[in-house]
Amino acid sequence: MEIEKSSLILPLPSDELFKRKERNWRLKLPEDFKSFLQHNNGAKPMVGTFTCKENGHQYAIDRFLCLLKNPKDNEDHLGVYDLSVTLTLLEDRLTDNEDLIGAEILPIAVLFAGDFVCLDFREGNNPSVCVWSHEESGELEPVTYLTASSFGEFISLIS
Repeated sequence: MEIEKSSLILPLPSDELFKRKERNWRLKLPEDFKSFLQHNNGAKPMVGTFTCKENGHQYAIDRFLCLLKNPKDNEDHLGVYDLSVTLTLLEDRLTDNEDLIGAEILPIAVLFAGDFVCLDFREGNNPSVCVWSHEESGELEPVTYLTASSFGEFISLIS
């Protein structure tokens, strides 16, 4: 997958920022995902289409989300693409557990038409990758479609 390097959102995330976010979200991010963000934070793919394993639909990635220490301070006003900002906007629609502290479905990329690619931690610390459907999901009723068993497998599906 080729990335539009001019679309990177700076600064790139540090190990300290990853640790802080993992504590806040109460999860451990996959190493290949952290490495991806350290090189492609918030980037747009040159061609970013993939087919979802579960529903067979083809999706187009608009932009990967980023990690920023202070999303409000981003000069280019791209802080809206920060993982924490997106998670906050969608949080009640990303879980069916109203008592959840942390995250279990973590958005990682914006798809054309408002859906998101997400890391799905509902079955443990080795997250699968799913598509979260904004139109079908309601408060405490997330609707997701399995796309890949890991982030690495997901990246290999993108053409």
